[in-house]
Order: sequence, then C-alpha cells, then structure tokens
Amino acid sequence: MIGWDILMHLPRHAEIWAPGYASDRLGRWLRPEPRLERVWLALCDHFEPFWTTRDANVARDRVALWRKRWPEIAGRHRDSVGMPPQYSFFYPEEEYRPELLDQLSELVTAKLGDVEIHLHHDCDTPAAFVDRMNGFLERLERRHGLLRRVDGQIRFGFIHGNWCLDNSRADGRWCGLNNEITLLRELGCYADFTMPSGASDTQARLVNRIYWVTDDPERPKSYDHGQTVRPGVWKPADLLMIPGPFGLRWGGGRRLPRMETGELAAHDRVSARRVRRWLELAPRVGGDLFLKLYAHGTQERASRVLLNGELDKLFELLQAECGFRGAQLRYATAWQLRQAVERAARQQAV
Repeated sequence: MIGWDILMHLPRHAEIWAPGYASDRLGRWLRPEPRLERVWLALCDHFEPFWTTRDANVARDRVALWRKRWPEIAGRHRDSVGMPPQYSFFYPEEEYRPELLDQLSELVTAKLGDVEIHLHHDCDTPAAFVDRMNGFLERLERRHGLLRRVDGQIRFGFIHGNWCLDNSRADGRWCGLNNEITLLRELGCYADFTMPSGASDTQARLVNRIYWVTDDPERPKSYDHGQTVRPGVWKPADLLMIPGPFGLRWGGGRRLPRMETGELAAHDRVSARRVRRWLELAPRVGGDLFLKLYAHGTQERASRVLLNGELDKLFELLQAECGFRGAQLRYATAWQLRQAVERAARQQAV
C-alpha cells in the first residue's frame, strides 16, 4: 500500500523525469563509481534585486545586505586548499542598474564570487535576443570589469528565468526560441546551470549527469538528451549542461518523499540528511563530484535564513561529511566548476 501511495503522489510531470531518475539510480548501483576524491561546491543564485517590486531603494538595500554579510560569512570558512566559499550571482539582464552591479563587482574583486547571466524573456525573436544579450555582455565587461574573455570572446554562464531554456514550456511561454541553445553557443555561453526545474514540464529527461547538448534549432527543449561527460570523454557540442542534484528524499517525519532539487530555501532547510542526499545524487566525473546548489537570495524569506546561519551551517555540514568520506571539499564559482569538469573529463579513462 505504501508503494502504491508513493506512485499516486509523485510530483507533477513524473513521466518526464522518472525514467531518467530510475536509470541513474540503477546505474550507480550496478556500476559502483571510483573512490570519491573531491567535492566541488558552487552556489548559483537566481539573484533578482527587483523581485516583486519596482522600488529602486528596496533593490539597493537587498544587494547592500549581501555586499555586507557575504564577506563576513565567507571569512569564517575555508576549503581543503585554503580558499573561501564562492558565490555566483546570476544577475537578470532586465534588472540592470549600474549601481547594483558595482556592489557585486566589489565582491568579485575581493575574490569572493562572480557574476553571470540570468534572463527572463517571452515571445522573443533570435535577432532581439542576440541584441539584448550582446548589449548586456558588453556592459558587464566594459562598465563593471565582469565576465571573462577566452580567445577574444566574452564567456558567460547562464540560468534561464522561469526555467524555460530552449522554449521548453509546453505552452511556449517565457522564451519563444527553439534555437536558443545555438544562440547561446554563438554568444559565448560556457555552460548552462538552469536545471533541475523539478515538478515542471521544463525539467530535463536526463538527470544527475553533466552532458553536452546538440541543438535541434527547429524543435524546443533539445537539452532532454545529450552526451554524458565521463573521464576520457570530452566531446564538446553546442551547450554544456551542469545541473544540480535531483531526486526523491525520504525522512524528516514525512510519510511520502519530497522532491530534492538542491534549493537553499526557508521552506527546506539545510540538514545533515540533505547534505548526504546531495552527495548521493549530484553528478560525478570519475572521482570528482560536482554539487551545484541554488537560491533566490534577494527574496527576504530566503536572505533571512541564508545570511543568518544557514550558509554557515551548509559549509560546516558539508566539510564534516567530506571529512567522513575522506574527500577534499573545494569551493568554486560557476566558471571554476566548469573548468574543474573539463579537467576531470580530460583525465585518461581507467
């Protein structure tokens, strides 16, 4: 009866993610992975200063709070090689204000984080999307000294607003571009960090793996399938997907499981149980595990807990769990995480 109850109460759109999730769980059980050597942690925030407001003073105060409190928190922790935690602020193009980016630039200069791209759009066209993105990339680099150039091109990490990467909603809202993955590649996107989206029709069919996507520009949601990154297998395609942990989590006094998407939130607090589950689910490449967690840090209900003990608790619990497993803990920005993925993949297969 319990098993039937679980099947009847699975989150929405389980037909999308459940087969991939079952395959991932079975595959890890049948093919034990090599000894865990390093756990890479990247905190990727959907950082929206104007969330539910048009008041510039509210937005300014939200960013100022992070500008003040994040260095204090980061200063209390170090990873296995002596580096402080890093925070990646995925900033929305449509909320651009120079004074807000200047505050975040100070954190980047202090080597406590990085700024990447977040975007909400709807019913877009390729030309309008490219113009909008190019303008934002140029402003971030020239005005604020952010992002980076590789072989002469600005490179950036990306999170799609409303989870709708590559026009993936069934009703076509909040994007409009079936060729968005191709456009992101051409613009210089080094990796996408949107997934997982949980109980949504935008959720990828591939879960808990890092993989390369080849775009079909005539069809939406090309990221449903791709080439998994493994040691000795580095075959770049149109877009690298680096998702967070995704699955079901039992316990906590609940009869039925809840969905785990790696969100740091007031309604789902950090615990030793969650940390262990993250390490069971997160993508691995050989002896390296890549743990991408996310938050909505400008929302007061989130910032109240994150900046008042929750992030400290995360670092302490993760450090303890890595120590128990005999693995190094490494803090990384989104860009550093992507570089670590490539290094792990370029190792010779064993």
